[in-house]
Amino acid sequence: MPKIPLRNGGPAARIAVIPGDGIGKEVTPEAVKVLRAVTSATGRNIEFVEFDWGADKYLREGVSLPPGAVEMLRDEFDAILFGALGDPRVPSNQHAADILLGLRFKLDLYVNSRPVELLHDRLTPLRDRKERDIRLVVFRENTEGLYVGVGGFFKKGTADEIAVQEDVNSRKGVERIIRYAFDYARQHKLKRVCMSDKSNAMTFAHDLWQRVFKEVRQEYPEIDSRHLYIDTLAMEIVRDPSQFDIIVTCNLFGDIVSDLGAQLAGGLGLAPSGNIHPGKTSLFEPVHGSAPNIAGKGIANPLGSVLASAMMLEFLGWDREASVLREGVKAALFKNYLTSDLGGSNTTTEVGSWVADFASRHAA
Repeated sequence: MPKIPLRNGGPAARIAVIPGDGIGKEVTPEAVKVLRAVTSATGRNIEFVEFDWGADKYLREGVSLPPGAVEMLRDEFDAILFGALGDPRVPSNQHAADILLGLRFKLDLYVNSRPVELLHDRLTPLRDRKERDIRLVVFRENTEGLYVGVGGFFKKGTADEIAVQEDVNSRKGVERIIRYAFDYARQHKLKRVCMSDKSNAMTFAHDLWQRVFKEVRQEYPEIDSRHLYIDTLAMEIVRDPSQFDIIVTCNLFGDIVSDLGAQLAGGLGLAPSGNIHPGKTSLFEPVHGSAPNIAGKGIANPLGSVLASAMMLEFLGWDREASVLREGVKAALFKNYLTSDLGGSNTTTEVGSWVADFASRHAA
């Protein structure tokens, strides 16, 4: 089936749904429920096709990412809504690496976009901070760095064992994520971009980041751009998050600092992310992981998945629907219609249904 063209904000979309493992199977259906509600109210045509890729299939069939899956997703779908991967029955998490990292690399989803936004004052652990003080975006390079799996063991399992992990950084990869950060700032009328590295210790890999950043920043003179070492950045985010609009950094540091930011904004249950290649099929997921310790209890927070869905709608050009979903999440927070991790007493399904009802009423 040919992909439905809609990147110009058209009326139709075809979405691949991969719930995965653990609470991914619980929160993803709620996100789909909310997406159906908001698009039905606005007259959009959205089609969902679900795939059972995860631990169950891997254990049953030995299959993680089936042959031809990447090409199918690339050619037949506009976006991917992802749940979570990870299961204690697969200690190596090989299926998770094959599927999630495989899609990131093979679809060349070089932008990992992680918004950090405080939606209710009471949710931050920082004293005297308000919603206006925590509103930034972390852009993490998503296809290079220490995550590419280059390295190996020497004398593994012996007292003389050596483990080597290579940090891979290309001029192309570094430049395109830095340029994306500046273009995003310009498009959204944001004034500050901070690039973070550890070039004082990683004198080869992050010297490249330094040189590219200095070159690219000259093309955006209206934007206040600066550099902070990653350890300094972590301290500064906690001390005063209001000083940041956009942070751009490498794969490993982006993974860490975006989770730090998520905790300042209310925890991983409210943290969405997008794995993006502009103009191509991209993947959207909550950050929280599969959380096997609470899976099946009906208490998983679906709001991170709803917010990831809002990011997906924005990517598709459906800004109105995306805005309604964010409004619905904020309304649930202010009404305290929430799961227990945020102090509420409602189930996963109840919260999803409440936001879906909100979306139906406010998007019409």
